[in-house]
Amino acid sequence: MASPSCSADTLALMFGANTTNAAGAAAFICDQFNTVSTKFTDTAYAVDTTYLLFSAYLVFSMQLGFAMLCAGSVRAKNIMNIMLTNVLDAAAGGLFYYMFGFAFAFGTPSNGFIGKHNFALKSIPSSDFDYSYFLYQWAFAIAAAGITSGSIAERTQFVAYLIYSAFLTGFVYPVVSHWFWSVDGWASASNLDNLFLGSGVIDFAGSGVVHMVGGIAGLYGALIEGPRIGRFDHSGRSVALRGHSASLVVLGTFLLWFGWYGFNPGSFTKILSPYESGQYYGQWSAVGRTAVTTTLAGCTAALTTLFGKRILSGHWNVVDVCNGLLGGFAAITAGCSVVDPWAAVICGFVAACVLTGFNKVAEKFNYDDPLEAAQLHGGCGAWGIIFTALFAKEKYVNEVYPGKPGRPYGLFMGGGGRLLGAHVIQILVIFGFVSATMGPLFLILHKLKLLRISPEDETAGMDMTRHGGFAYVYHDEEGLPMKKIEPT
Repeated sequence: MASPSCSADTLALMFGANTTNAAGAAAFICDQFNTVSTKFTDTAYAVDTTYLLFSAYLVFSMQLGFAMLCAGSVRAKNIMNIMLTNVLDAAAGGLFYYMFGFAFAFGTPSNGFIGKHNFALKSIPSSDFDYSYFLYQWAFAIAAAGITSGSIAERTQFVAYLIYSAFLTGFVYPVVSHWFWSVDGWASASNLDNLFLGSGVIDFAGSGVVHMVGGIAGLYGALIEGPRIGRFDHSGRSVALRGHSASLVVLGTFLLWFGWYGFNPGSFTKILSPYESGQYYGQWSAVGRTAVTTTLAGCTAALTTLFGKRILSGHWNVVDVCNGLLGGFAAITAGCSVVDPWAAVICGFVAACVLTGFNKVAEKFNYDDPLEAAQLHGGCGAWGIIFTALFAKEKYVNEVYPGKPGRPYGLFMGGGGRLLGAHVIQILVIFGFVSATMGPLFLILHKLKLLRISPEDETAGMDMTRHGGFAYVYHDEEGLPMKKIEPT
C-alpha cells in the first residue's frame, strides 16, 4: 500500500478540527521532510561524482605507468622521444577529445553509428552528463593512444605521433566507443529499445573498445614501418633489442596495476546504487567484486608467464612477467563486472598463453613491437571479449545491465550462444573499422615520408638527433666525462 504524500492538506486532515493552525503545522513538517530528502539527493550526487572523479584520476595516473613502461622497454638513446610522445598523447588527446571525440562517442540523441551533439562540451552539464563523465572518458581515450605509441617506438617521426594521436582520440576511438557504450549505439548493451541479437555487447570497461583499438592501430603502424634496425639478422633470426631499464618496466607495471582499479571498477560510474534498499548487498558490492576479478586475472597471468617462460627459455624474466600481468588485466577488462572470481583465474591463465603464442607468431613473421602492445592489448583484448561471452553470470548481467530481464548470458553458464555471437561480431567490426581507418592513415604517412625516421637518425638515437640530447647525462661534479662500465 502506497504511503500518503507529504502535503499540507493531507496532514491538516490528520491533525483534526481542534488543532490550532493545522495547515501551518503540516506545511512546516512537510518542509522539514522535503529539506532532508533534498539533502539526501544532493549527497547521492556528490558521492557518485566524487567516486567517478577519483576513478578518472586513477585512470589518468596510468599515463605515468605507460610512460615508465615505455621508457624502460626502449633503449637509452630514445628515452626523451618516448617520454615526449606520452606527454603529448595526453595533451593532444585532451583537446581533440574535447572538440570532437566526446560528441562522436556520447552525443545523444543520435544514430547507432556516431554521436552528433555536445561538441566542445556544449550543453554540458545536463541531466545526461556532467563534467566528471567527460574527464573519465578522456582518460580512456588517451589510454588507447598510449597503447599505439608503444608499438611504433624507436623509429617513428615525431609529426606522425601527433597526427595519429589526434585522429585516434578525435575520431576512431570515439566511434567505436559509441557503438558499444552509448545508449544509442547499435551494439550497446544499454540500448534497451534495440538490443543487438537480444543481448548487446558486454564490453564493460573496454577489452575491445580500448585495448583492441589501440593494439590494432599499433599493429598497422609497426607493420607499415617495418622492424627496427638490427631487430632481425640477415637470415631472419630474432635479435633481442632489450630495453635499458627493467626497474622502470616494473615501476610502470605497478602504476598501471594501481590505475586499473579506476579503469575497471570505475566503469560503473556510480557506487551509491542499492539493488534492494536496506541490504548490505548493492552496487558497492559489484564494484568490490570487479576489483577482485581484475586482481585475480592479472596475478594468474603473471604466475603463468613466470613458469611458462622458465620452461621455454630457462630464465625467470621479470619483464615478461610484467607483460603477462598486463595481458591478464587487458583480458579481464571486458567481463570484470559479470564473472565470478574463479572465472577470472581461468581468464588470466589463458591470457598468458595467448600472449606467449602471439609473441611466437610475431617473431616468426619478423614483426617488431618493442612493447608487445599489439599482441598484449589486441590479442589478450580479443580473448577477453570471448571469455566474457563464455563465463558471464546471469545474476550479475541482470544487476549490471538492468531494465531487460531474460537477456542472454555466458554460454558455459547456461545462457546460450547469442552473447557469443554478438561478441564475435564485435571483434570482427573493431578489427575491420580500425584497419579501414588507421591502416590507410599510416600508409599515407609512409608514402609522404612522414612516418619513419632515417637510418642514420635511428642508429644514432632520436634523443640526440631530434630532441637536443640524451635523457641521461654521465658527468661527475667537476664536469669531467665519466664512462659507463658495461658488465663482462
